[in-house]
Amino acid sequence: MGIVRLTPSEARRVALAAQGFHAARPATAGPRHLAATIDRLGLHQIDSVNVLVRAHYLPAFSRLGAYDTSVLDRRAWGPRRDRRLFEYWAHECSLLPLALHPLLRWRMARADRGEAGYRAMRTFATERRLEAMALLARLRDEGPLSASDIQTGRAGWWAWSEPKRMLEWLFYAGHVTTATRRRSFERVYDLTERVIPPDIFSLPDVPEAEAQAQLVALSARALGLATASELRDYFRLDAPDAAAAIARLVEEGLLLPAEVPGWPPAYLHRDAQTPRRVSARALLAPFDPLVWERARTERLFGFRYRIEIYTPAAQRQYGYYVLPFLFGEALVGRVDLKTDRAGGRLLVHAVHWEPGVVEGAREALEGELRLLATWLVHNDVNLRSPRHGQPEESDPA
Repeated sequence: MGIVRLTPSEARRVALAAQGFHAARPATAGPRHLAATIDRLGLHQIDSVNVLVRAHYLPAFSRLGAYDTSVLDRRAWGPRRDRRLFEYWAHECSLLPLALHPLLRWRMARADRGEAGYRAMRTFATERRLEAMALLARLRDEGPLSASDIQTGRAGWWAWSEPKRMLEWLFYAGHVTTATRRRSFERVYDLTERVIPPDIFSLPDVPEAEAQAQLVALSARALGLATASELRDYFRLDAPDAAAAIARLVEEGLLLPAEVPGWPPAYLHRDAQTPRRVSARALLAPFDPLVWERARTERLFGFRYRIEIYTPAAQRQYGYYVLPFLFGEALVGRVDLKTDRAGGRLLVHAVHWEPGVVEGAREALEGELRLLATWLVHNDVNLRSPRHGQPEESDPA
């Protein structure tokens, strides 16, 4: 089998097309557009930071523009008949299409055996299993519960209470899943069989090697062109498992060995598109799959990106919650944003442009910020008392 050779600009366009940035946004983004976006990406990563908007809302906005976030809420946490998504550990904790549930049961089985998860959680698979099973029985009898419904004392910042650790092990091991999220975004747990629709829950488990091969295939489709480590990282597979899956998919012809100057050995999905040009315009969440793997971002775009949330304020280079700005085929700037919930405003703390900003980028960013502000207000995603949908310049906090 020959090696596919691509230029860096072709590699960039392949990656952008695979992520859905080659197509024009719909005039009105409806439920089918949202479903297609989630299917294309394979997951929406969940993150607790809410300085702008919850991270899982942003990838669809970046690709579709303004859309009704209540559709995503219903598909993730609505009535069982409306469910199309479930929460699980994929690339970190994520919202995933229901069709992926059987493909991740091997991971749940490993957690159930104490072979996966944080060390403090694994104890509930072995010596403390009876305690966890007692909590599971309580959920079975009483119905959905959150950690705060169970714990007797308040855990410290970043600390998990004992009930929370048990619930998270039960979640990782597949015994429970997220029934809903409260307004504070606290997870409410229930038995998996009472949440996942019966037509999905009743599907047979997929053997480990087959499931991992399918997950790598999904990763390759979402990335278009990727190194072995990037294919493994998308669903956080172990290196040996990913290597076996990649070898199988190369043999089957789904992955084509590829060479790009300056890249490690890479693989091209056989159905990947290489458009002649990409005319994108998007603000990207720090956890967007186009940029979440920082080395890949630097290789594709020559753009060094780090999130500085955990950096002391005096040491931050660009700001607290900074979104890269994609214009055309390049990442041309970064914007530090915050939602002023009381005032109903989008605050633009700072804009940092890359050297040699291309013509039209400033106007495009202004338009994107206005669209974002209007979308936030219209969906009432974060704003308690919205007054208008205009971004407002602000000094850094």
